[in-house]
Amino acid sequence: MSQLKLIVRNLHKVFQVDEGFGRFSSITAIDNVNLEVSEGELVTIIGPSGCGKSTLLMILAGLYDKSSGEALLDGTPINGPGLDRGVVFQEFALFPWLTVRNNICFGLKMKGIPPSEHNQIVKHYLKMVKLEEFENIFPHRLSGGMKQRVGIARALAYSPKLLLMDEPFGALDAQTRTSLQQMLVDIWTETRKTILFVTHSVREAVFLSDRVVVLSRRPSRVRTVLEVKLPRPRQRLSQPFLRYEEELEELIARELDEKSGARGAQTA
Repeated sequence: MSQLKLIVRNLHKVFQVDEGFGRFSSITAIDNVNLEVSEGELVTIIGPSGCGKSTLLMILAGLYDKSSGEALLDGTPINGPGLDRGVVFQEFALFPWLTVRNNICFGLKMKGIPPSEHNQIVKHYLKMVKLEEFENIFPHRLSGGMKQRVGIARALAYSPKLLLMDEPFGALDAQTRTSLQQMLVDIWTETRKTILFVTHSVREAVFLSDRVVVLSRRPSRVRTVLEVKLPRPRQRLSQPFLRYEEELEELIARELDEKSGARGAQTA
């Protein structure tokens, strides 16, 4: 049995909203979320829009404070940002004044990796994301898909224990998105990096995942965890694949219907 890499216990997040005139209200985004991810797993998080998927990821990245509960990475509490985690956002969060090479080197410098090792590491990850010829190019000359490949290379280069990905392909066209999904699976197959991936796309979740975590509507809890027992490479139009898609769609639709029904009962 694989060792547990990430443990989330009773995680709770409340945002304080300034309504003006000295009035504040509270919004509970996450309510008692529990989650375990094993070493080397590729796990996706999916759920209704606005359910708190990105909030959960930002807490695990150390960019949001939790209200209560705990998150442990290799048994160590997550209480802020750290180089033990790599993060890839939906926006292309590259430094525009740095070349592709220097964007990738940023994390290496932060981690104190000797400059003598940078060249070998950069070339290795540029080859992995198929951008060997763009090492000295600035981000404004890259397409959206290429920028995101640089972001993935940068996040992997300093060898984090956990890779957190917040809808990284959501802003891309369908063809590029499909290509990068396959690239990510190839990278994961080679590195066996532990990955937690947020998505709105049921098809993306089925294609990528060992397991899919389905969150409820806000305030979010883990509604169910679905193991995807499909061999790789996965065929998106195969009947087994489509059955997993249908099951996930039904789970999310049921969550939406249950909440709508509850609201209707309250107002009746």
